[in-house]
Amino acid sequence: MSTSLSLPGHGAAPHAAGVRPLIRQLGGIALALALLGGGYALVAQVAGERGIAPTAASADIEVRGISIDVTADSAEEARSKGWREAQRKAWEKIKGPTISDSQLDELVSAVVIERERLGPKRYIATLGVVFDRQRASGYLGGAQQAVRSAPMLLIPVEVSGGTYTAFERRNAWQRAWAEFNPGSSRIDYVRPSGAGGDSLLINFGQTGRHSRAWWRSTLDQYGAADTLMAFARLDYQFPGGPVEGTFTARYGPDSHLLETFTLEAAGPDEVPAMLGRAVDRMDTIFTGGLASGKLRPDPTLRLGGSGDVDPAIQRLIDIGRAVRERAAAEAAAAAAGNVPQIETQPDSSTEQGEAAVRAIVVQFATPDAAAFDGALGAVRGSAGVRGVGVTSTAIGGTSVMSVSYAGTLEELAAALESRGFAVRRGANALAISR
Repeated sequence: MSTSLSLPGHGAAPHAAGVRPLIRQLGGIALALALLGGGYALVAQVAGERGIAPTAASADIEVRGISIDVTADSAEEARSKGWREAQRKAWEKIKGPTISDSQLDELVSAVVIERERLGPKRYIATLGVVFDRQRASGYLGGAQQAVRSAPMLLIPVEVSGGTYTAFERRNAWQRAWAEFNPGSSRIDYVRPSGAGGDSLLINFGQTGRHSRAWWRSTLDQYGAADTLMAFARLDYQFPGGPVEGTFTARYGPDSHLLETFTLEAAGPDEVPAMLGRAVDRMDTIFTGGLASGKLRPDPTLRLGGSGDVDPAIQRLIDIGRAVRERAAAEAAAAAAGNVPQIETQPDSSTEQGEAAVRAIVVQFATPDAAAFDGALGAVRGSAGVRGVGVTSTAIGGTSVMSVSYAGTLEELAAALESRGFAVRRGANALAISR
């Protein structure tokens, strides 16, 4: 017994011609869904709760982590007494001179409650005190803050459970830096919020890139001159147990190490406080690096301007200048009707009955400056070579030289093969590589 499938309006199995329009419609719907799905996938890379905007970005002087434990006749009196004591402790912490409580009240712009417990006659808290910089600078002086760093892009990376996270999703280490007030620091931090395209431009992969072109493009997006990297590795001993944090401060596009230290929290609830202490210590490390001269912006990140250039970069610049000068000299000699002699040895004259000297083009692979120098030296030292002139320099690619050789193309190829080169022959040209 056979069964046939009937569609509405058809008494029998549909003909192929009737099915094709339906298939085309379904295919069009599937294509549209695929395109929409792709668009949602692209949006998902930057959507969601990723950003934590810096909550403390004023130029005021903030002192955090002041522990208070006082008693009084009432709860309100105990709190007032605790806040006044916190102001005095914070003032002593920043090495302020001795002043009266009334003068100190005029300098304080805010008291930040980090944690507090209030009893009928007792006040226990951890407070932060913010001093108005303009008013306090008359007592503290401004010599310490006279020298500040160039704008430094901060990249906080949290390592937990084998996952390296920067701004891909919100995390406790990102929040600790967002809550840090750099007003009293000598480091000019550029702290991205993590919103929008930050998660695409700044991620853990960026910390391992060495391309100066890539770094220039990224730093230019945020108005920074160089970069700082703050790594926090959190190791949970067991659920609800102690948490050990290993913190590493690095700087520059080559991720140079400044210092590594460890802290420990009694449990997960203590992790935010531990991260706050780690941020303060990181700032001290970065400030020390600035004082020692390590945090100067990398000169290779600048497209122009003065400053010391990396020796390897300077060497390439010198080679390029020498090539241009040599080419200019050859052009001037040709215009005057003279044939230039490039690095010609005293006995290389065809007038003495030796083999005819011919110019042979040699292409050679130059992945780096050392390979460039090595190839030139090897060719110059080959038997029969009378002179070598570089006509094109391409570090990281293929450079070209013109070789004055007393002999045939095959003889030069054999001489180079004897020096360990792989030689490919062309029309009056050779291509060599190691």
